[in-house]
Amino acid sequence: MAPARRRGRTAALIASAAALGIVAGGCVGYVVQAGRAPTKLPPLSQSVLRQGKGAVPLLSAAEDRQVKTDGDLRKLLLPKPRGAQDEDAGGDGWMDLEEYATWSENPGAGFRWALQSQLRRVAAASWRIGATYSVDIRLVQYRQEQTLGARDAVRDQEGWVGSKPGVDSRPVPGAGDGMAYVSRRPRSEPGYVPMYQAEAYASRGDLVMQMWITDTKPVPEKKIMDLAKRQVGRL
Repeated sequence: MAPARRRGRTAALIASAAALGIVAGGCVGYVVQAGRAPTKLPPLSQSVLRQGKGAVPLLSAAEDRQVKTDGDLRKLLLPKPRGAQDEDAGGDGWMDLEEYATWSENPGAGFRWALQSQLRRVAAASWRIGATYSVDIRLVQYRQEQTLGARDAVRDQEGWVGSKPGVDSRPVPGAGDGMAYVSRRPRSEPGYVPMYQAEAYASRGDLVMQMWITDTKPVPEKKIMDLAKRQVGRL
């Protein structure tokens, strides 16, 4: 086997010549560039924007939505119709976390969801007309410091209700993500009269509207739509 060859003087000379070629090329480029006329640069300063004159008018309490939503939520609930019977007898219109969770089909999961989504407070109204027709409304407010609780709550609820068989859905006009659902099939439980249900959900800012109408006969779509539009309009 031939011995390994060492790097001799010839290789060193070739490397030196290459290095000199690079230096020479750089010098020629510098000389050519120096002989050219300087390129004019754009000005660093920008035109001064003039400040508007006059004071900006402040929003009134009626125009500032945050004043409404940070105030008494119960005032934003639809009023009980004339002749209707109040179903929240003895209540003050507020619903605590434990009571709100019991409205879920799985109260334990509902309780955990409310904590994780930073639920702040719940205002509620319920009334009955006649022997079987009843309406329940919830205004649920979220803190929204870490998550968009209101938006997520509506999406979760709409995904759950919309997947049920025998349910027709329609967007609520003017409610953004609002949807109304009308069941064509009654809900039956042992020991209870079969009940039809219509429901609606919508979010606006940190608030969620939840609404249910139940009756022993099918609930017309017009009923839930009318109530949902009126309730969203108050938020």
